[in-house]
Amino acid sequence: MLSLILPVHLYTKSGVEQTRKVMLFVLGLVSSGLAEGGPASAAPGELLPADVPPSTNALPVPARRAAVIALNFAPRPVQNGYEAQLALARQGISPGSLDGVIGPQTRAALRAFQEKEGLPMTGQLDPVTKARLILTESPERIYTVTGNDLARLLPVGATWLAKSQQERLDFETILELLAERGQASQNLIRLLNPSIDWANVTAGTSVVIPNVPLPPVRAKAETVRIRLSERILQAFDERNALLAHFPCSIARQLEKRPMGELFVEKIAGYPTYRFDPENFPESAEARRLGRILDIAPGPNNPVGTAWIGLNLPGYGIHGSPRPEEVGRTESHGCFRLANWNAEYLAQLVRVGTRVIVEP
Repeated sequence: MLSLILPVHLYTKSGVEQTRKVMLFVLGLVSSGLAEGGPASAAPGELLPADVPPSTNALPVPARRAAVIALNFAPRPVQNGYEAQLALARQGISPGSLDGVIGPQTRAALRAFQEKEGLPMTGQLDPVTKARLILTESPERIYTVTGNDLARLLPVGATWLAKSQQERLDFETILELLAERGQASQNLIRLLNPSIDWANVTAGTSVVIPNVPLPPVRAKAETVRIRLSERILQAFDERNALLAHFPCSIARQLEKRPMGELFVEKIAGYPTYRFDPENFPESAEARRLGRILDIAPGPNNPVGTAWIGLNLPGYGIHGSPRPEEVGRTESHGCFRLANWNAEYLAQLVRVGTRVIVEP
């Protein structure tokens, strides 16, 4: 997905606020009022904050607004790129980290949805596609930060040796944790919660995040197809119906990109990563270490929170500690997904599922 390109020469307080409003306008959030910091007002037919339970009225304005909308929400077609990303992700058709921008990954997801629905494959959020993409639940939900959330935060070592000495590779910041909860970019979480001081979040803080429940697993994948040129991974059932579509990172070096038919050999959640210096000849540290290290599990583990091993030694489909880079950067050979997509794919496949790698 493309990054927002916005003015950077706005150094005054009012300039910063104007830049924020431009970004929110692009995301389609200013018109809904979700990200505004002023008093919450109700649209016609919308439940007024005064009618919400007292506990809800005590929330910050963005969270209170999200609660009001959730209480009054009725299914409707999507209205903008951000809502289109939400509706796609809820069907297992991932546009990558939600950011409200219709870039290459969102267009690829739109094409997958259009093909599934028998629509013209424009890759655009055209009127016909908008009408077919339905939001069945409120776009956002309120997440309350817990003491356990804060207790699990810890810095991740900068070197392979330092990582190997940690008991777990967990989230480093509460913003990172919440972005993963909402399948979103960290910048989007900031935009949805403009009044939060992210350096001083305490237990009990209410945060607005995208509401992205994954679809239930109703069928197992018969085949997984990886298209190297498009950097996408798709899963299909026995009738060749699309079950999932994800952006995917591939190997940097052509000779390390496997081709043809493979199959799933192992599935593991929260895997331990084995660092072999021979796989990192470009790393001065690897050359200096000269020994294998075991890296503890966690969302910041090099293979993320799920590992789907293939019958080619050392190759697999796995998660990533940097979901916003998936599909943009390249790997040492494996197929890299966002953690939430790797976890969902691990539910869809079984040992023996075919994995076909295409040019």
